[in-house]
Amino acid sequence: MNKIDLPPNAPMLMESTRALGYTVEAALADLIDNSISAGAKLIDLQFRPYDPPFLILLDDGNGMSSVELTAAMRYGSKNPLELRSAVDLGRFGLGLKTASLSQCSMLTVASIKDGILSARRWDLDYLKTRGDGRWLLLELNDKEIDKLPLIDLLKTQGKGTSVIWQNLDRLGAGESSFGVALGQKMVRVREHISLVFHRYITGERGIGKIRISINNTPIEARDPFLIGKSLQVMDEERIRVNNESILATPYILPHISNMSASEIKMLGGSGGLRRRQGFYVYRNKRLLVWGTWFRLMRQDDLSKLARVRVDIPNSLDHLWTLDIRKSIAVPPEIVRKRLSLIIEKIAEYSKKTWTFRGKKETRDSIVHLWNRLRLRDGVQYQINRDHPFAVALKAKLGKENQRLLEELLRAVESNIPLNQLYVDLNHDEKFAIEHTNGTDQKKSLEGCLELLLDGCPTKETKSDMVKRIRNIEPFSCYPELVDIILEEI
Repeated sequence: MNKIDLPPNAPMLMESTRALGYTVEAALADLIDNSISAGAKLIDLQFRPYDPPFLILLDDGNGMSSVELTAAMRYGSKNPLELRSAVDLGRFGLGLKTASLSQCSMLTVASIKDGILSARRWDLDYLKTRGDGRWLLLELNDKEIDKLPLIDLLKTQGKGTSVIWQNLDRLGAGESSFGVALGQKMVRVREHISLVFHRYITGERGIGKIRISINNTPIEARDPFLIGKSLQVMDEERIRVNNESILATPYILPHISNMSASEIKMLGGSGGLRRRQGFYVYRNKRLLVWGTWFRLMRQDDLSKLARVRVDIPNSLDHLWTLDIRKSIAVPPEIVRKRLSLIIEKIAEYSKKTWTFRGKKETRDSIVHLWNRLRLRDGVQYQINRDHPFAVALKAKLGKENQRLLEELLRAVESNIPLNQLYVDLNHDEKFAIEHTNGTDQKKSLEGCLELLLDGCPTKETKSDMVKRIRNIEPFSCYPELVDIILEEI
């Protein structure tokens, strides 16, 4: 049997791998993985849209020697089946090259180790011009290194690595204004990094704190679980697979009425809370996949406050079918079965949190503003005609005006903007409780109480009225206000 050595054509293969589907934020996250694996504590992304445009990721990690740098620029520089350090965020030995060249056609990496500065370059235009298909990595001399953008920053550090993107052909493709487009993409990059590396940015115990910045402005962590305000409804679940542990920690977010507008936006992003529910899978505390139930449960409005943090070690990569871009991870069957049990419990907790206010509305001890009626053809909501507000108002009106009031109440009942309410709830809108005159609801209720008590002739009847008001909406939501009024009588 004859054996034929058949290496791939370099420019053709490189051009093909540019179409792996990297977004700029996923590509830069891949580079940050390398920096973290190299022990970096400071990582700064620098970009300029002019003279000529470039993008640089600079870290203060261990750096690479000349030999190590050449090896790192090789396609497939690691065996994905090899056992790696527990803090290694790489796998295939392709990320540095495929991620970078998905956005630019010239990739230069400069690195300092033991005081020696080395630089290597992949230049796709140069390889295409040669036309011989060879894998020719360019080694830069001292003069060429000195011409690299912002190289003085690396020299000043005395160690670390600078990954330089030039000829940003893919990054600016199809954009009428490259500068504007690059700025907008960097906004998405900041949001992506703040979520994907939030546990590193906050300095979670066991991994240390890492400062990641864009043009020297630090990126703040975006915690998808709002730890501190959320409820951890179950103990951490430990799943054993191949003598390794997978940890699953369920959380229930607080009801949106207990979150600020900025927290709702941070937790929901552009897709809203409903789209962000589900599992959040971390590999070595780096977020890989989020906002999915892995088809174990469908996304639902009542479960949109449920999120489960799943921590996996890199030794189980092969079982999770992790792709090159680190954007796809599918749990093996043994893990799916255990996760299904967690889902059943946490989904029920989420429903209770989301419908809590509705359950309060159906308590028999409360006199409600609205009555919910189950009819043959559906559900109807009616204003409670026996509510003290309605009774007091009727008593002050003549028969003609009482008829007018009844027509107004019916018009309100038949014109509830249900469709718009549904849209607002699905988009996690927080309903304001302030009135147009600037006073809050509590202040308004004080005035309502005074009007109701005006109709009470004696101190005893006033006291009885206030005691009954404890169980009447909306006063039942403000028991401290009722207590103050009762003391004043």
